[in-house]
Amino acid sequence: MINVIAAASAAVSAAGAEGEEMPSVLAVPIDELIIGIIAFLIVFGGLAKIALPSIKKTLEERTNAIEGGIERAAKAEAEAKALAEEYRAQLAQAREEASAIRTQAQADRSALIEEARGEARQAAAQVTAAAEAQLAADRAQATSQLTRQVGELAVTLAGKVVGQSLTDDARVRATVDEFLDDLERQATG
Repeated sequence: MINVIAAASAAVSAAGAEGEEMPSVLAVPIDELIIGIIAFLIVFGGLAKIALPSIKKTLEERTNAIEGGIERAAKAEAEAKALAEEYRAQLAQAREEASAIRTQAQADRSALIEEARGEARQAAAQVTAAAEAQLAADRAQATSQLTRQVGELAVTLAGKVVGQSLTDDARVRATVDEFLDDLERQATG
């Protein structure tokens, strides 16, 4: 690398020594500049006529697509909000209906319980009345049997006291009945 720099330095000093002027690296020849400008204008004009309209069209389509997408997104968002509100309203209505159904079920349950209690009371009253009627019938039957047995015993005792049988005599029976009636009156009085 040092050799290259030394060679370039030697070439520059040799050219300066001969008296020729060295061209500037930054200086551009005029004929190349004009040809470059004309070529640039031709390429720019061609691109402006051919590529620029399709680029503008593509940009407009993209802009429309983006704006349309934004509008569609806004519409979808509005629809989603409307559906969410509708869902919330339906949910609130369903909760109210569930509450009303629970209240009605509790009222029905209370009514059924009260009805069952009433039926149970009525059945218990019927069973109690039937039992009391059966007791009264059993008491009357027992009283009647006891009265008959007491009468038979009284006739038997009277027959033993008198020394003859008193079972066939109607008058004896009337006397025994009278005696029993007196006993009943004394027991109740």
